[in-house]
Amino acid sequence: MNKENIVFGVSGLIIGILLGILAGGKVTGGSPAGPAAVQQAAGPAGNPAQLSARISELEAIVAKDPKNVQAWISLGNDYFDAHNPQKSVQAYAKALELDPNNPNVLTDQGVMFRALGFFDRALANFEKANTINPKHLQSLFNQGIVYAVDLKQPAKARTVWEKLIAQEPGSDMARQAKEMLSQLPAK
Repeated sequence: MNKENIVFGVSGLIIGILLGILAGGKVTGGSPAGPAAVQQAAGPAGNPAQLSARISELEAIVAKDPKNVQAWISLGNDYFDAHNPQKSVQAYAKALELDPNNPNVLTDQGVMFRALGFFDRALANFEKANTINPKHLQSLFNQGIVYAVDLKQPAKARTVWEKLIAQEPGSDMARQAKEMLSQLPAK
């Protein structure tokens, strides 16, 4: 096996792991604090028909009440689940207009920016989320992913993931960061 095949294989493995983490790593959701219609709409992804129905319901809610931050977040989450990053980014942007210091929404929007190939915007979101809440591990982890996978800057990824591990060494996120560190090229 030549060096190129090994690098390609390891890269594929890392990308597969990262996509799984990012796809399942949406950090918002929680219990909605809003009208009953939003609470009902903000459940797990379900099947595509249920997801589509929830999106339609949430679109109607935000059309009637454009200041309903939780409805915008739920709509962004559902677009996220529907693999519609552009609409997800837009819904999260509306939520951030109303609540600009929400690290979870910033992080989820960053994941969608990354899906669209806007790596600098994704990094900016992750960095802002971590500035707002320095213990926001998901934003640190995601910074490392962008550096390692998208920008091919393993030294920066290493720095971010080591910071995460030092901050919360026993956390699941630290375990994932250690796993990712083990896959980076040697210093």
